Amino acid sequence: MLYAKLPARFACLLLLSASLYSHAQLGALWQKAKEKTEKAVDKVIAKKSNSRTVETGESAPFVQGNMPLFSEDFSGYAAGATVSSVKSNGLASVTGLKEHSGKWMPLEDKAIYKLNKAIPYPEHFTVTFDLLATGDQVKDIAPLSFGFAPDNSTKEYTSNSGAYVELQYYDTDMVNTGSKNPEKYANNTFDLEPYLNTVLKAKLEVNGERMTVYLGNRKIADGIFFAPSAGKNFYLSAPWQYDNGAKVFVSNIRIAGFS
Repeated sequence: MLYAKLPARFACLLLLSASLYSHAQLGALWQKAKEKTEKAVDKVIAKKSNSRTVETGESAPFVQGNMPLFSEDFSGYAAGATVSSVKSNGLASVTGLKEHSGKWMPLEDKAIYKLNKAIPYPEHFTVTFDLLATGDQVKDIAPLSFGFAPDNSTKEYTSNSGAYVELQYYDTDMVNTGSKNPEKYANNTFDLEPYLNTVLKAKLEVNGERMTVYLGNRKIADGIFFAPSAGKNFYLSAPWQYDNGAKVFVSNIRIAGFS
């Protein structure tokens, strides 16, 4: 054999070099296989993520209903008075704010708010209201939800019920829209930080089974969020927790149908 004719030390070096070369080849093959697998996994994750995301991100005109069904700006209440048009499992009262005109209802942590009297909604209608998040940083506010619950009970706090929109203040730029029936969930990007200590106008248009969501002048989501026979009861679910004196207020709630 070749190795038998070589000095023992040189033969060992040749064997070691061959072994290292073999390991290097195996390492390169393993790395290529790993990279191929990671790319395949990334592709699957991206596909899954895209299938759950409904982000229009467009500026779109919003047409408000012209037949009033409900209106509340709290102007008829003295500061500290209990609101009779709204019910809650917590406190529903009115306050004034130095930096902002009008009257506002603070959303107490762990509280859900609905209309005191259920409205027989028409097929096509709109809901608009003003949200005012106050504090030193938006991350001090846990998620807040609003939408349409299947019933008008306020016995228990529910963060997401029926067809909902969830403002994830602590993530600063995330809004979720979803539905329990039909089951649907979508992530939407919307920068909430510029609306700290500034009014954010929320607008909902419902037409049969379809709901379109606007925040400010942006259309956030548009799709089927209701089953054909789903009950619709407007609600606001306050954040579960506030930190460092942060708070969210609501005012100028308007619900209107179309003639």
